[in-house]
Amino acid sequence: MTETLQAQTDVTVTPLTGNIGAVIGGVDAGDALSDETIASIRAALLQYKVVFLRDQDLDYAAQTAFASRFGKLTLGHPIYDAPEGRPNLREMDSKQGTRANHWHTDLTFIERPPAFAFLHSKVIPPVGGDTVWANAASAYASMPAELRQFADQLRIVHSNDCDFTDDTVIERGAYISTPYEAEHPAVRVHPETGERSLLLGGFARRVVGYPPQTSRDLIRVMQEYLTKPEHTVRWQWRVGDIAIWDNQSTAHYAIYDYGNQYRRGERVTVVAPTPVGVDGRPSTALRGDTTAYSTGLD
Repeated sequence: MTETLQAQTDVTVTPLTGNIGAVIGGVDAGDALSDETIASIRAALLQYKVVFLRDQDLDYAAQTAFASRFGKLTLGHPIYDAPEGRPNLREMDSKQGTRANHWHTDLTFIERPPAFAFLHSKVIPPVGGDTVWANAASAYASMPAELRQFADQLRIVHSNDCDFTDDTVIERGAYISTPYEAEHPAVRVHPETGERSLLLGGFARRVVGYPPQTSRDLIRVMQEYLTKPEHTVRWQWRVGDIAIWDNQSTAHYAIYDYGNQYRRGERVTVVAPTPVGVDGRPSTALRGDTTAYSTGLD
């Protein structure tokens, strides 16, 4: 099934599953796109949570120009240095940094994780290296009403010293040399759609007010709903693909099944408002100052 979003544009949207994911057609992200085209892509992104554009030939300037149509850009990363002359870029390089082969929502150890991420595939292994995204809103909606009501009240501390770091970071000492922690609602309210979604993932360390073992059990129970196959979509990359995901309503997992083969992508991200829970309470920073990252460049 292919759906055309707006008659005045050539944008097409082809859903990939019943809950998450769609392919966008009729768009060259390197062009000077109309406001109507950007609005169509944004509407698809909010509806399908992650969208994909094939065969995009973009340099840094073109990628940042395209992504900035969706909001102000963050810096490349709150911990890693950006490549010289490309301050908004995070290189997702299998030879350095992290492999991200753990369920996570990007950068939840800071008070304001990014809103949208734009990952451009540059090098892919001959086999393997897919990424899986999960719809955190449909996962929340699928939980029993009593569990949803309980989760609505919970607050969770996220840290860069966590399971994600243990599993994926090559130079762990450097990654945690400056500690970052933030307290988030377990259920956030999307600033544009009003949807409620689970805010979990590998950076989640403990539930506020509960002892360690109980915290782990509570996080595990909610995480199991998030990662059910029916809430996910798996993408097989080709060079030139762009994946755009709503970091405010998804989690993802970059599958490390390609051995010593090389995999590299280039990511830029958009500034988000501070997450807010069902009770209206915003997230708070507990340790570390990421103001420069979260507010981007003027």
